[in-house]
Amino acid sequence: QVQLVESGGGVVQPGGSLRLSCAASGSIAWIYDMGWYRQAPGKQRELVAAVSSAGSTKYGASVKGRFTISRDNAKNTVYLQMNSLKPEDTAVYYCNKNPSLAALWGQGTQVTVSS
Repeated sequence: QVQLVESGGGVVQPGGSLRLSCAASGSIAWIYDMGWYRQAPGKQRELVAAVSSAGSTKYGASVKGRFTISRDNAKNTVYLQMNSLKPEDTAVYYCNKNPSLAALWGQGTQVTVSS
């Protein structure tokens, strides 16, 4: 059974950077297309970045040019490099398959962008 554990969140000033990691357990995890999602208080969860099993990527309009998603299949890990962070990026960030699977939601990692 695949499990996903997110890490790397924290508090950062506007304009700062963070790198999130999503470690997957389970031998079949890496045939999946994967995504990073976020949920801000009072808002629905949204997909912000996705990477296919072949490595192609796509981004939400609000993060394009600032965030970079990548995967290291040898380490069973997906990354989200976040640069030029803005207060509106504040949210809990989750990784999951793309499209998402309910059973794979983890605890997420909190990102707070504040001066």
